[in-house]
Amino acid sequence: MDDDVGVNGLNSYALKPNDNFALKTSSRGDGTKHVEMVLQKPLDREKREHISLILTAVDGGEPQLSGTMHILITVLDANDNPPVCSKPEYKASVTENAPVGTVITTVRATDIDKGSNGKVTYMISKSGAASLFKIDAENGVLTLDGNVDYEKRRLYELDVQVSDQGGLSDACKVIVDVTDTNDNPPSINVMSKSNTVSENMKPGTVVTMLNIQDPDANENGKVMCVLNENIPFAIKTSTNNFFTVVTDSDLDRETASEYNITVTCSDEGVPSLSSSVTLTLQISDVNDNAPVFERSSYEAYIVENNTPGLSIFTVRARDADWNQNARVSYILEDSSVNGVPVSSYVSVSADSGVIHAVRSFDYEQIKDFQFRVKAQDGGSPPLSSNVTVKILIQDQNDNPPQVLYPVQTGGSLVAEMVPRSADVGYLVTKVVAVDVDSGQNAWLSYKLQKATDRALFEVGLQNGEIRTIRQVTDKDAVKQRLTVIVEDNGQPSRSATVIVNVAVADSFPEVLSEFTDFTQDKEYNDNLTFYLVLALAVVSFLFITCLVVIISVKIYRWRQSRILYHSNLPVIPYYPPRYSDTLGTGTLQHVYNYEVCRTTDSRKSDCKFGRAGSQNVLIMDPSSTGTMQRIQSEKSILDEPDSPLEVRKLHQ
Repeated sequence: MDDDVGVNGLNSYALKPNDNFALKTSSRGDGTKHVEMVLQKPLDREKREHISLILTAVDGGEPQLSGTMHILITVLDANDNPPVCSKPEYKASVTENAPVGTVITTVRATDIDKGSNGKVTYMISKSGAASLFKIDAENGVLTLDGNVDYEKRRLYELDVQVSDQGGLSDACKVIVDVTDTNDNPPSINVMSKSNTVSENMKPGTVVTMLNIQDPDANENGKVMCVLNENIPFAIKTSTNNFFTVVTDSDLDRETASEYNITVTCSDEGVPSLSSSVTLTLQISDVNDNAPVFERSSYEAYIVENNTPGLSIFTVRARDADWNQNARVSYILEDSSVNGVPVSSYVSVSADSGVIHAVRSFDYEQIKDFQFRVKAQDGGSPPLSSNVTVKILIQDQNDNPPQVLYPVQTGGSLVAEMVPRSADVGYLVTKVVAVDVDSGQNAWLSYKLQKATDRALFEVGLQNGEIRTIRQVTDKDAVKQRLTVIVEDNGQPSRSATVIVNVAVADSFPEVLSEFTDFTQDKEYNDNLTFYLVLALAVVSFLFITCLVVIISVKIYRWRQSRILYHSNLPVIPYYPPRYSDTLGTGTLQHVYNYEVCRTTDSRKSDCKFGRAGSQNVLIMDPSSTGTMQRIQSEKSILDEPDSPLEVRKLHQ
C-alpha cells in the first residue's frame, strides 16, 4: 500500500531471487494493483527445503521510495525419490553347519524423502534359498534361518528388495559364499574285490580296488589310506581317488588261511576324520607241502611166532595243505630183505598207515629188517616223503637147548674114562650145549638128573663141567651112567637131556669087558630096524602114508639143521685139544688120543699111543652170551670102521 497518489503511488513489485517464482501483477478498478507470486519452476525439497524471498514494492516518485517484505517458503516433501541401496551387490560368507541366527551381513538403503516417504523396509524376494535366510525389515540385518551344507550348495544369491511407504523401491543382490568345515569323513566304495586268492600269487597282485570320496574341500578333502599291520598286503594310489590293495609278499595258506584286511582312510582336516572298511580274504590252497612224518625214523618190536596179519604199529604223516592236497596215502616202497621182497614180510594200509605182518616171524631166522614207507598226498602233481621203518623181532623161548657134546650117536659108543687114581675135582668131561634163542632164553644151566653113583660126580651149574666130588676107589663100578639135564632160563623153560657114559678104569681091557653088552644091543637094534623096513615094504597100502610121514620128518630135520647151522646163534662143539675156557671155569691143557683095536673074537688088543688130535679154536664173542660156530669138524679117532667101541681118555 502507498498513501501517495498519482505518480508517487505504488508503481511496481520486484521479487528476488526469482529462480523458482515469478510475480504476476494485475490492476484493479480502484486503481490498486494486485500481485501474486506464481511458482514458475518445480521445487525440490531434497535440494532446497527452505526458500527465502525478498519482495520489494516501489513507487514512481522522485526520489523513488520502496517497501520490502521477507517471504519464507518451506517446501513440503513429496514421495518423489525411491529408496537406494548403498551397494548393488553384497558379498558375505557363512560357515556350513553354522547355527540359526548367525549374522551374515547388513544390507543398507537410503531414501532422501522425508517422513514416511523416507522410511525404508527390507525384504528378501521369494526364491528357493529364501527359507534359509532372514532379513530384518527395518535394519536390513541378514541372518541364517536354516542349515547350510557346503557339500550340497556352496553359493547362494539373494535378491533383497528395499521400499518406502509410498510404494517406491529398489533392489540389491546379496551373494552368500558357504565355507567348508571338515564335517564329512571319507567315503570308501569297494569297486571290485576278490574273496579268494591263491597262495601262489606273486607280490603285486591286485586284490581289491577302492574309490575314496570326501566331499569336503581343500585339505579337508585330501585323503590318505593305510592298512592294518602285520599282513602281507599294501595299498597304493592308482589314479585320483582310486586305491588298490595288492599283495606285498608271498602268501602261505598254511601260515594264515584267512586275512581280515582293514582299510582306514583319513582326511587332513583339523580335527581329522576317518572311516574304515574290513575286507575278508580267503587264501586258497596250492599243493606246495609234502607230507611230513611225525618222526624221522621208526622202530617197532614184534614177538616172533606172531599171527600173520597182526598189526605191528602205525606210521603217521601230516600234510599242511588242505582238502585233497592234504589227503595222505601210504605206500610200501619196493625193496628186499635177504633177497625176498619186503612185501612178503609186511604190508601197509594205504589210508591209515597201519603196518601189518604178512607172515609169522622167526627170531632164529631173521632178527630185524628195515624198509621204507612213502607218504604221498592227493595233489596234482602229488608230493611225497619217505621214512625208514625198522622192525625188530623179539625172541620167544621156542627152542630147547641143543646138546653138542657128548654127541649122541647110534653108530658107536662114546665113553669118558676116569682113572681110579683121580683126585677130588677131576674134570671128567664137559657137557656143551647151546640154545638158538637169545637173551635169558639162551642162558643155560646144567643139573645132574640121574647117576649110577650120585656121590661120585657133580655137574657145574653154569659151565656143564662134570667133575669128581670124592676120591675114586676100587669099589666104584667101572661103568657109570650119568643123565644130565640142560635147561634154559625162558618162561616157561625148555630142557634137553644127555647121557654121559663114564668108564672108571685104569686100563682098556677092563673097560672093554664091561662095555661088550653095548655092542650086542647095537646089533640087535640094527636087525630090528631091518625087519621093520622090510615089513613096511611088504605092506603096500601103507606106502603112501609112510611116504608122507617120511617127508614130514625130513622137512622137520632140515628145518632144525637150518636153525642150528645157518642161524646167527652160536654152536659150541667139544674141544678136547688144548681147550681154553675164556669164561674162567677151567682149562684142559693137554690131550692124548688112544686107538683101541680088537678083533670080533678077541677080548684083548694092542693099544698104541696115537698122535695129538687136530686142534680146534674156540672164539668168544664178548658181546654175546654164547660162542661162535665151530670152525673145524671133529675127526674120528677110530681107524677101523667095524670097531664096536670108541674110548676117549682125557688127562688134565
